Amino acid sequence: MPHAKVPKQTQPLWKEWDYKAQKKGVRSTVYSVNGDEYTGEWLDNKKHGKGTQKWKKSGALYDGDWKYGKRNGFGTLSVPHEEGGYKRIYSGGWKNDKRHGYGTNFYSAEEYYEGEWYADKRSGWGRMYFADGSIYEGEWYNDERNGQGMLRLGETSVKASTDNRYEGSWKNDKKNGPGKFFYLDKGQVYEGVWVDNIAKCGTIVDFGREGAPDPTQYPIPEVKLRDADSVLQEAEEMFLPEDD
Repeated sequence: MPHAKVPKQTQPLWKEWDYKAQKKGVRSTVYSVNGDEYTGEWLDNKKHGKGTQKWKKSGALYDGDWKYGKRNGFGTLSVPHEEGGYKRIYSGGWKNDKRHGYGTNFYSAEEYYEGEWYADKRSGWGRMYFADGSIYEGEWYNDERNGQGMLRLGETSVKASTDNRYEGSWKNDKKNGPGKFFYLDKGQVYEGVWVDNIAKCGTIVDFGREGAPDPTQYPIPEVKLRDADSVLQEAEEMFLPEDD
């Protein structure tokens, strides 16, 4: 018995044209109405995969990973250099069009940060290099130094490079809470409580005074107070928050 042939169903022409018009796979440069241009991979009419975007208004250039139309993965953002070409601003992780994960951001030729990011802000562990030569290494939250960290002073912030440094607690980008300051040029160390970058109470003792480059004329005398620790603890409690 002969089989009847079922005619092949054809799709409307508009569906075929629409499919062909979809941006997918690797495409040459696509220009937006505002003059922005993108070269790279697409999926379902969205930038997806590897690609390079150039913004006409700012001249900024991003080269890296994309996911459904947003910068996601690893990528580098650069801006036009005054002397021609481009200078790198940020290189590292991205998520939902924001710096996220581990990356390095250049604020100027002398200042840059390398460390963790969360939603376009420095958060987590990171190291910041300042223009005066100082270096902060430690915890960050919401784009400010928060938590435990060390600040090593640079050559231009003191008379010479001595590695004078602060180690301790930070809050709202300032020294807050228990901490130590090492005056290695003098051979002394201060240990106590800080409030908004100001040392409120603590003790200072000689520390490597014999090998210090600029030691004090006389050593620090011994404290004669009978119960110095209790007195210091009582004073510290005046400045430490209740949750510390």
